[in-house]
This record gives sequence, structure tokens and C-alpha cells, in this order.
Amino acid sequence: MSGRSALARIKAFFTDSPPSRLGVAASGGGDSLALLSLLQDWRHEGGPELHAVTVDHGLRTASADEAAEVARICAGWGIPHDTLRWKGWDRRGNLPAEARRARYGLMADWAAQNRIQDIAVAHTIDDQAETFLMRLGREAGLDGLAAMMPSWQQGGVTFHRPTLGCTRAELRDHLISKGLSWAEDPS
Repeated sequence: MSGRSALARIKAFFTDSPPSRLGVAASGGGDSLALLSLLQDWRHEGGPELHAVTVDHGLRTASADEAAEVARICAGWGIPHDTLRWKGWDRRGNLPAEARRARYGLMADWAAQNRIQDIAVAHTIDDQAETFLMRLGREAGLDGLAAMMPSWQQGGVTFHRPTLGCTRAELRDHLISKGLSWAEDPS
């Protein structure tokens, strides 16, 4: 799928009611940077006003630099950007689950403060498959094996996964075509 096809899928995802303002979760990784770039293309064609947000969990030494790179890219594209920092892990419990819970909570609070009702997050068909396999490995049962929802509400905000029908490779191809590089998260 080319970048044009990915953009067409994103537009189709929002066909029923495209938001006038859209938050974009951007970590600096390939999927989220591609989503941001595709939404930037849509914005130039009359799509929604964009506001980007990066959550820096502070768990890796490179995370602050990655957040700064997203901020630099956003500044070049004229997209407002904020970096939110999580400092709440008490070193107990399941770190990935706690980080995910914190990330969405921080983004929901950020959206409320900025009067943003919708946030796009970059999950792909690859993420869908990986999630299924992880849940299967944990013997999650039928409910636990359900597919990722395309949209859901949390904290008064609707989160959207408009790239759920795209592969990671397709999004990387879009970035390469735009001359953009991305961070690889070792986790």
C-alpha cells in the first residue's frame, strides 16, 4: 500500500464524522510518525487541525531525545506539540500495563485541557496480530482474544486507531518515501 492508499484508508476511517480538531499520539516510532505524516498530508488537503502529544515514560535513556525529535518535526510542520512525562511507576505491578494505563490517562487529561475530543493512535494490523498471540500465550479466553477496537472512549476522549488496517511495513515505506527516519523502541 502506498502512502496515498494509507491516507485514503485514514480518511475512510473518519468518513462518518471527521473531527475538526484531532490529537495525534506520536512517540517518534515508525508507526506513530507515519500516522502523523499522513495526517499532516490530510491537513493540507483540508483535513482536521492537528495537535500532537508525546508521552515520555522516562523508562529508557533515549526517550527524551525521541520526544524532542517529535517536537522538532511538529514545529517544522506547524503542528502544536506537547510532551507529557510519566513519573508514577512505583516499581510494583506489571510495568507495560501500568505504562499503558498512565499513557492513556495522561493523554485524556491533555486532551481535556486542550478541548480536543479525539486522539488518533497508530496501531497496525501487525500490532493486532502480536496482541492476539500474546493473549493466546497467556490463555486469555475468548473475551481476551477479541480484536483491538477501532475506537474507544476513555476520560471523555475518543481514541481512534485509523491505521489498524495498515501493516507496519506499509507505514515504514511511507516514511522512507518522505525521507523521514524514526526511532526503534527495543521493547
